[in-house]
Formats: sequence, C-alpha cells, structure tokens
Amino acid sequence: MKIAILGGSFNPIHIGHLILADFVCTELNYDKVLFIPVYNPPHKEMNLSIDDKDRLEMVKLAVKNDPRFEVESCELDRGGISFTWDTVCYLEEKYKNLLTGKIGLIIGSDLLNNFDKWKNSEKLASKCDLILATRSKDFETDSSFANKAKGLFVDDSIKLPEDFFQFEYKKLSNPMVSISSTDIRARINKGKAWRYLVCEEVFNYIEKRKLYGFNSYK
Repeated sequence: MKIAILGGSFNPIHIGHLILADFVCTELNYDKVLFIPVYNPPHKEMNLSIDDKDRLEMVKLAVKNDPRFEVESCELDRGGISFTWDTVCYLEEKYKNLLTGKIGLIIGSDLLNNFDKWKNSEKLASKCDLILATRSKDFETDSSFANKAKGLFVDDSIKLPEDFFQFEYKKLSNPMVSISSTDIRARINKGKAWRYLVCEEVFNYIEKRKLYGFNSYK
C-alpha cells in the first residue's frame, strides 16, 4: 500500500485539504492519505479557540466518505511538540506489514524556506518521498485569527529555495485554491459567507457546536 501523510492544524479542515489529498491519490497513485491533526507544532503557535477533540472530530467527518482517506491521531495522542520525524518513524512501524515504498510526505510550498530547520530534515527527506504541493497566498484576512510564527520560522514565501533542490521530490500539479482555515475562522466570527468552504458534515458540526464564535447562518 502506498501511503502519504497530510499534517496540519485542520482548524477547521476545509475543501482545499480534501482537494489536495484527492490529487495526491489520483495524480501520484497513492492508495491512502492519512490526515494527521497536529498537537503542538514546532514552528508556530496555533490560534486555538476550540478543543483538540473538535478538530479531530471534524477531520473524521470530512474524510469518512472517501475510503482513500483516513484520520491518524498519533500526534494528539503523543502530546508534546509534534515533530514530523517522530510521526514518520511511528507510522513506518505501524504500517510495516502493509507499506509499499516510502511514506509520501505532503509539504506546502509555503513551508519550504524553513524545511532545513525541521527535526532531522536531511534524514527525513531521505526517509520519505517528498510531495511538493502549491499553496496559494492570495487571500487576506484579519491577522487576529492567524497562527503566529515561533522563533526562526518567520518566512512564509512560496518561492522554492535553492537549497531545497538537494532533496529529491515530486511536484504535485494541484490547483491553487485560495482557502485557508484562518480566513474561515475569521468569516465565521464576523458572520461572513463561508458555508461552502467546508464539507457539509463539517459545516453542520460547527453550527451545532457554535464553534469559532458562530452565531447564525444568513
């Protein structure tokens, strides 16, 4: 089985995440994409106004109708700082009897300038098949709803850094979808349109739980 992993805060998960996973399976012939909600990312302070269990439940709802997609809660279960290296090592052991080839690591182009600062970055690049996905930076939103960078992780340019070419990678021809969880949180809080930026099950969950300052849908 060819497995790829897609990590993130998923706060909330939106259709852009699902589109990305679909392209990985269809264009690169992966059998399964594991969605991995992060617990404590080393490179940013998450803007969390909801419980981890809500983030996890929304991911489960979003992927339940596609057998190619699955939720992996190992980073939430493990706690502490969520290093991708630790997660990949764990998954290699968990799926050792099923795994075909290397685990595919899906990376947004907005994260590449700091890849050399990831834990065991060179070993990670060798251990995994790196999948480079295009991330759009076209949207604008209220900065009060954004995640904040930690320490050296401050450059979010989508330009491919020269030193990244030392690693082998697959470039995914995914569309640039101008949707972000940050923008969705801001829209919900301010009563703006966001209904079709998430799947129906996630919309219903946010509405029922009154998440992100949800009041009423107009």
